[in-house]
Parts: sequence; C-alpha cells; structure tokens
Amino acid sequence: MSSSASARRADTDEATAAIFAALGDGTRLALVARLSQGSACSISQLAEHSALTRQAITKHLQVLEKAGLVSRRKSGRETLYACQPRPLHDARRYLDVVERQWDQALGRLKTFIER
Repeated sequence: MSSSASARRADTDEATAAIFAALGDGTRLALVARLSQGSACSISQLAEHSALTRQAITKHLQVLEKAGLVSRRKSGRETLYACQPRPLHDARRYLDVVERQWDQALGRLKTFIER
C-alpha cells in the first residue's frame, strides 16, 4: 500500500472512529434519531422534550457536528440542526466489512472443526 493510500486509510479509520464515539452516547444517539425524522430543529425544539438544558444539548450537537453527523445553518435568529446521513452510511459500510470478516473467520473455524 502506498503512503498516500495508507494516509487516506488512516483518515478514514479516524473519521469512522469519531462517528462511533459520537454515537456511543445515548443522548447523542437520541438527538440523531430525532433529527433523522426529516426536519431541521432548533436547540429550543430539541430541548422541549428533554430533561437536558439547552447548553447541554448544544454541547452534544457540537460533538455530532464535529463527527459530521449533523450540520447547522442559520435561519433568522435561530440555528437549525439537521441530520447528515452520509457518515451513518459510511459507518454501516464499515460494519458490513467487519461482518464479512467475522463470517469468513467462522466459516474457516467450522471447516477446521469438521475435519
């Protein structure tokens, strides 16, 4: 593997790790679920049905934004947050690769045991 390919792979692995780290918190996972329903929401809207403060929600949204899972845009005086599905698709592809690797390893183990 060339050094540029290795660097790209390292960047991809780091980005994937950031996605999983961001989704590893229940509050952030719930925010992504809420935002994935389709419409962008303000922090006030996200705080309506939560025991968390707007400041806490803001901090969670910052983590999600850094991982690329949400985006924000200004609308008048409000900032609206929306789910970005691409990183979720990237994480799913990564899990698909891991699943195939485990299936292959289990197949080899089964073959070994049956001999």
